[in-house]
Amino acid sequence: MHQRIEDYALIGDEQTAALVGRDGSVDWLCLPRFDSGACFARLLGDEDNGHWRIAPKGATAPCTRRAYRPGTLVLDTEWDTPEGSVRVTDLMPQRDRAPDLVRVVEGLSGRVTMRGTLRLRFDYGSIVPWMRRSGGHRVAVAGPDSVWLRSEPGVRTWGEDFGTHAEFTVAEGEKVAFVLTWHPSHDPRPPLIDPYEALEHSVADWRAWTARCRYDGPHRDAVVRSLITLKALTYAPTGGIVAAPTTSLPEELGGVRNWDYRYCWLRDSTLTLGALLSAGYQEEAEAWRNWLLRAVAGNPADLQIMYGLAGERRLPEYELAWLSGFAGSAPVRVGNDAVKQLQLDVYGEVMDSLSLARRSGLSAKPHMWSMQCALLDFLRGAWRRPDEGLWEVRGGRRHFVHSKVMVWVAADRAVRTLQDDPSLRGDLDGWRALRDEVHREVCEKGYDRERNTFTQYYGSRELDAALLLIPRVGFLPPEDPRVVGTIDAVRAELGEGGFVRRYSTDRTAVDGLPGSEGTFLVCSFWLADALHMTGRTKEARELFERLVGLGNDVGLLSEEYDAALGRQLGNFPQAFSHIGLVNTALALYGDEEAG
Repeated sequence: MHQRIEDYALIGDEQTAALVGRDGSVDWLCLPRFDSGACFARLLGDEDNGHWRIAPKGATAPCTRRAYRPGTLVLDTEWDTPEGSVRVTDLMPQRDRAPDLVRVVEGLSGRVTMRGTLRLRFDYGSIVPWMRRSGGHRVAVAGPDSVWLRSEPGVRTWGEDFGTHAEFTVAEGEKVAFVLTWHPSHDPRPPLIDPYEALEHSVADWRAWTARCRYDGPHRDAVVRSLITLKALTYAPTGGIVAAPTTSLPEELGGVRNWDYRYCWLRDSTLTLGALLSAGYQEEAEAWRNWLLRAVAGNPADLQIMYGLAGERRLPEYELAWLSGFAGSAPVRVGNDAVKQLQLDVYGEVMDSLSLARRSGLSAKPHMWSMQCALLDFLRGAWRRPDEGLWEVRGGRRHFVHSKVMVWVAADRAVRTLQDDPSLRGDLDGWRALRDEVHREVCEKGYDRERNTFTQYYGSRELDAALLLIPRVGFLPPEDPRVVGTIDAVRAELGEGGFVRRYSTDRTAVDGLPGSEGTFLVCSFWLADALHMTGRTKEARELFERLVGLGNDVGLLSEEYDAALGRQLGNFPQAFSHIGLVNTALALYGDEEAG
């Protein structure tokens, strides 16, 4: 049986990440990058698709308790057994050359016999490697991939049933370490790391990083955990931040809404930048801004909604037929065809991000302003086109209201930048005219006067949670009756269990997909923000409290939440959800913290 999505914890080295279950099994790991093929894919299949479990011999129940070491991404999992207690500590130290997965077993009391089972399956669980011994190591090789498993002297390992097994006993105070190291099969084995030194350094490095967090208000632990998660989802060589480290975790159990999120979305850019800057992480913010500039460079007509970790543009989508999917939720997809969609909102998000970066004092970059001018020139001729919108619908293009609002944002930020910096040159009058024209059209065609609410797209009676961002981006002031009416309508029509869906999947085929989905966590944070902006701070804080409470036992949030089942849904952990948590905490309590 599958564990629940919320039964997993994240470890990583800022180039890739692994998911560790409450049963002590590493069930997902892509090497050497977030978007590489998985060598452990049990998460989306079964044990024969690859995993690495270390737990007390005979244990069938989940661990007794687990927690991250405070201020770190180092995970401690503990079992109490009739024979004694034991801890398994999991981490991926920041790499010098090769990625390492370190697992340290420590006896806490009594004498506990442990059992380890390692099944390596390259290429998303489809390839069984050739295993051999070399100098006390177990070596797995298949095609371009090679993995070395190193254990303490005296720990017996043996091969059986296309897996590598180990059995050993730890007494109180004893430690046994395992290190799994990947490298290209054509290269020599990389230098060995000391697992105990790696553990010590990782704890110290993470705590030094989290100590820089400026936020000191309520729920600081949740904010810090969210920032650690964002850091862990950062691809350090380029500064890009993946939306999630997983693919195809379902938005509906048993359904087909299963997508690959191991890429970097422009839609996340402004909110990510704001969270990092407000929390005190200027270096990470600058790295993300620089990734953004490299990714979007080129012809504005070719701007994509997402890119690879280094700005790659081709992300072809295909299915992995040999994987049954999480809880039978097929298909399992790699790549994402939404990369080819037109989403006009990304132009506004890029302009907003670069405007925020400029206002926040990030270092100026050559050609940044000329690039922004080119984006505006393109929008001037393209903004009237229908698009697929923020949510990447596959049911055909429409004139989505949020997309048009973000076109307004693009023009507005260009106007404001020129006003703030007289040294820059641009078509101020033309951009003002564009801004005013878009504003008039949205208020005329995207607003339902009968119900006093903006709608999902022109002529629609459907709603969209992205409309909650209207006051946040400055399209209308929070006190405008149309804003208040929209917030109330979204809460009434898209609310479920106190949280918010993105849009209705029951009455419209706008997304072109069968089935349904859970409430969308970042949209629920947006509702809290909107309530706060319209003076309903008590309601906003109550909602925020409930949202923080949805985090699993180690504080991680997925993309969605099924209020009826009480289950997390979607790819996990989700950067957008954690960005929402940080930004809402700063909005609700930032003044208190500053005072």
